[in-house]
Amino acid sequence: MPELPEVETVANGVHARIHSQTIRSVWTSNKPQTFKSSPDEIIEALTGSRIERVHRVGKTIVVDLVRRKKLSQFLVHLGMTGRLLVSSPDTPIPAHTHAILTLSSGKELRFIDARRFGRLSVVAPDTKYEGPGAEPLTIPLEEFIALFRNRKTPIKAALLNQSLLHGVGNIYADEALFHAGIRPTRHAGRLTRAELTRLRGALIKVLTEAIQLGGSSVSDYVDADGVAGFFQLRHHVYSRTGQPCLVCGTPIKRVVIGGRSTHYCPKCQK
Repeated sequence: MPELPEVETVANGVHARIHSQTIRSVWTSNKPQTFKSSPDEIIEALTGSRIERVHRVGKTIVVDLVRRKKLSQFLVHLGMTGRLLVSSPDTPIPAHTHAILTLSSGKELRFIDARRFGRLSVVAPDTKYEGPGAEPLTIPLEEFIALFRNRKTPIKAALLNQSLLHGVGNIYADEALFHAGIRPTRHAGRLTRAELTRLRGALIKVLTEAIQLGGSSVSDYVDADGVAGFFQLRHHVYSRTGQPCLVCGTPIKRVVIGGRSTHYCPKCQK
């Protein structure tokens, strides 16, 4: 599933290509799994609206719209295999395309999702989508530390809790814990202030670097032009079970925490 850096990369790419354009028409596949709002509601909200901004909130792509001086938002969650591509109208339409927005430039914004875990929706006019948790790239240190106080769950599970920090997923939780030197099985509430300070710094560093490299392409993820990311080439632990740690040479271990595969170095992480 695309995580914060992948969603940020897609949102930034789409914004650069379509902001300030008007949505001339909207086509939907009407597949019920894809639409959190009804297709008719989406078509009504989007048609004739001008795209002010495309940005990320957690793992959701948010398209800010203006029509008749009223503000609204179109939300795109990529799910497991969702893609949001800016295409020329003469480009063949891929299978599993579920929405096509025709823009004033003549370009099309297409949502493609083979497995249909993604979701499209609109929010009410003048309502701002803020996401379920705190933003990991900007959360102040004291608020970050407070998130984990007295929590008995493993720190890996706490990092994946979207009501605490939205946008962090399996890849970047594993990588941040490695760079912070913290074993993923440690209870979140027992981490010291110094450890949580290191973790926040490591998380920001890993997420920022991943955004700069266009995210991690380990499955279906591509950016707004259909180009894969490169951060998977920098992974230290994620999906490297049995391979030598890039720092100490110890074989990377895999455990399951909260139903998710978790990778760590038993020597570097305490």
